[in-house]
Amino acid sequence: MTVYNFSAGPAALPLAVKQQIEAELYDWNGTGCSVMEVSHRSQEFKDMADENESLARELLNISDDYAVMLIPGGARLQYSMLPINVSSQQGSAVYAINGHWGKQAIKEAARFTQASSTAPIIDGVYAGIPAYDASQLNPDANYFHYTSNETLEGVQWHHLPSTNGIPLCCDMTSDLLTRVFNVNDYSMIYASAQKNMGIAGITFVIMKRDMIGQSKNLIPTMTDYKTYADTRSFYNTPPTFPWYVMLLVLRWVKAQGGVAAIQQTNQLKSSKLYDFVDQSGFYMNKVDPSCRSEVNVPFWLHDDALNAQFLAESAAAGLKALKGHMAVGGMRASIYNAIPLAGIDALVDFMQEFERTHG
Repeated sequence: MTVYNFSAGPAALPLAVKQQIEAELYDWNGTGCSVMEVSHRSQEFKDMADENESLARELLNISDDYAVMLIPGGARLQYSMLPINVSSQQGSAVYAINGHWGKQAIKEAARFTQASSTAPIIDGVYAGIPAYDASQLNPDANYFHYTSNETLEGVQWHHLPSTNGIPLCCDMTSDLLTRVFNVNDYSMIYASAQKNMGIAGITFVIMKRDMIGQSKNLIPTMTDYKTYADTRSFYNTPPTFPWYVMLLVLRWVKAQGGVAAIQQTNQLKSSKLYDFVDQSGFYMNKVDPSCRSEVNVPFWLHDDALNAQFLAESAAAGLKALKGHMAVGGMRASIYNAIPLAGIDALVDFMQEFERTHG
């Protein structure tokens, strides 16, 4: 039986990547050692790191105006690193909130700067992106932050936010490498690896060089972007295995035809699933169609009493991790880059049969 992993994260890896990890686990790059055992100061590892950065710059069209950094701690660390590096207690930052992770980001930022939201923050579940008047934003704010794709709610921005000239920063943890965008529109982008870039343990950060080293705060060395930019993320022993897996994933993305080709496939996958849900009287999606996510598709059964049975039967059919987040309920199919179109076909076929037998 073929198994499809719809986990929101840590998420599925491409099969080819897992097979290469298996093949190289005991003898990486002819060293006779696992990559987990090789010194990060060795030439072999430095060559691997060089290729990683070069390939990331190629795939995302990142110019030399930006530093590329690999930082442990996940996106949650960036929630504090960004304000302490770029703002201060006397400074300010603007946050556009459209889901759970945006709420977490502004909550952390408020400890270090005067953080305000573009619209009132709601207690419930977001089903869209709240409107706001950009002309009313303080143009002197140190940065504007948003989460491009909210994994819990399945709400995704399909346009650039208006910032009234405030430098734009973005948490792209769940949709970096899934679609084409212009890095030059941003001052800073970050993404934890465990969605579309590899495995948990490392965060990919793109930042304008002129923003680095300007902190007005006395901050720990390991939370200063300058530390990573100046040493190319080699200040201390980095998470070497996640770094290696990221390179394999980047090679895989290039082999698929690059980000543009990946985006075409992702749009086909999400359209196929949304179209089925929309025409069904048995399932539903609650998100405004203008901002539906192409990578996290939440759906609900009209009869919640069937939820447990749906999850049990789908898991038995090889369709794993479809349970929605407890804050949202229902189901969620996270259809990141590694999920093939065949996985969507299998899911839709199962949903059709479940509807036929339980509707």
